[in-house]
Amino acid sequence: MQSHLIVRISVMAAALKLISHKLCPYVQRAVIALIEKGVPFERVDIDLANKPDWFLKISPLGKVPVLVVATEQGEVALFESNVICEYIEETQGGGKLHPADALKRAEHRAWMEFGSAILGDLWGLETTTDPATFESKRQALSAKFARVEAALGTGPFFAGEHFNLVDAVFAPIFRYFDVFDELAELGIFKALPKVRAWRAELARRPSVRTAVGADYPQLLRSFLVRHDAHLLKLAA
Repeated sequence: MQSHLIVRISVMAAALKLISHKLCPYVQRAVIALIEKGVPFERVDIDLANKPDWFLKISPLGKVPVLVVATEQGEVALFESNVICEYIEETQGGGKLHPADALKRAEHRAWMEFGSAILGDLWGLETTTDPATFESKRQALSAKFARVEAALGTGPFFAGEHFNLVDAVFAPIFRYFDVFDELAELGIFKALPKVRAWRAELARRPSVRTAVGADYPQLLRSFLVRHDAHLLKLAA
């Protein structure tokens, strides 16, 4: 069995190589940012259950994503998704993915961290076998998305007409629910019209659609099966 799969994003020699996993939402942030910027890169998907030795040597935390940057002095490995996205924003051309105003930029970074907190609750929702824990995580997600609803304006994106890095953070979050919604009615977005509209707009974005492969839904379902997720029992 192959330990990793190399996916060529461009026929050009890429100065950037993204080490990734097919399901990882943090990887998707970086992929979306790179696509939005129009930057050629090479993507290398690895098996996190069987991490290659070469990967462990360049990833101090043993996590994806890792962005390997080719320089004249050799390769430099950057880890942590927000760090990678900030580097992409600061060094690559294309449209800006952060507001020009320092206060607005800081506000966006804060909501990006809030997105990471949502992912923490999502992990519990999709891996727990316990009904009580599942309900606790469902309620926590409902409360967090209610805070997001209050922060949203008229759309179509988080801050209006322009797609930003904060949108790249939330798009992979909403992608989970594309699969979850086929299994059970969780009611998380029922009373949140702005969040629903934002979710739909992000789902149409080319960079968001192409940040994962066509096999993403099946891979996520298989993940739920391996964890004997309570969510699957609701579907049954």
